[in-house]
Amino acid sequence: MMSETIGSSEGGWRARHLILAGVLVAGAVAAAWNAWSDLLFIARKDEESSHIFLVPLAFFWIVLVRRESFRHCRSVGQWIGPLFIALGWLLWSGGYRWDIQAFWHGGAVMMAVGAALTVLGADVLRKFWPAFLVLLFLVPVPGFVREGMARPMQTVTAQATQSVAELFGMNVERWGNTLAVNGTQIAVAEACNGMRMVFTLFLVSFTFAFITPLRGYVRFLVIAASPLTAIVCNVLRLVPTVWVYGRFSHPTAEVFHTVSGWIMLVVGFLMLTGVVKLLQWLMIPVAPRSLSAALEPQ
Repeated sequence: MMSETIGSSEGGWRARHLILAGVLVAGAVAAAWNAWSDLLFIARKDEESSHIFLVPLAFFWIVLVRRESFRHCRSVGQWIGPLFIALGWLLWSGGYRWDIQAFWHGGAVMMAVGAALTVLGADVLRKFWPAFLVLLFLVPVPGFVREGMARPMQTVTAQATQSVAELFGMNVERWGNTLAVNGTQIAVAEACNGMRMVFTLFLVSFTFAFITPLRGYVRFLVIAASPLTAIVCNVLRLVPTVWVYGRFSHPTAEVFHTVSGWIMLVVGFLMLTGVVKLLQWLMIPVAPRSLSAALEPQ
């Protein structure tokens, strides 16, 4: 029933509170629609920001896994909602006026979160903080950060790709970050510089860490190792991509490059699962003592 208590029996919030929270979130999005529409435009046009479309899935997946925590949530601490809205508005308006894109987009996201917390309260934020934290992936990474990360990743990826390709008998030459096979040159920055996947795989690693019952230190290791996971997946992707570029037409290679990128998301997830299984096989404690401990803030 709509009036059924969803939180704890003492001070819990009801289904109508969820509806009200949804209405307030919609209002916050509408108020900052210029930032949201720009964010969606970037997600559609910029391949390095396409992971934005996966963020809602990650958010609801984490919430679903932690749904038992709803039983213990109380409708308290709603003051934190207006605080988030006020801080978000300052970031959103300041980012727009001073042309700081990360502030502009981040402020819009913060206002939407604050709208929800105005009804749900601080207890929901405390118990579901990983789901709220994953919303940071909605904010496109500033260009100077991407450029600073791209250069070393291009070099490492190009070197590793050449070595792995030669192990499979491919004659691959390299000049800097440019690979050549059968007379066809492929710039790693063009074919797969790692940045098109690194943030997506970081999102996958973060989500995996908080949908799997793991101890705190294992979660930290999974997230900290995400750049290495990205490099490994990029090499696995780039070796066949270089081969396809050298033997098929450019449009065909581009299609293969795009499709293989999505496949690598599954590969990355399976790699993380394999690492956890390996740690368990080595009898290294990775799981918490109880499911309730897994859901507690760490």
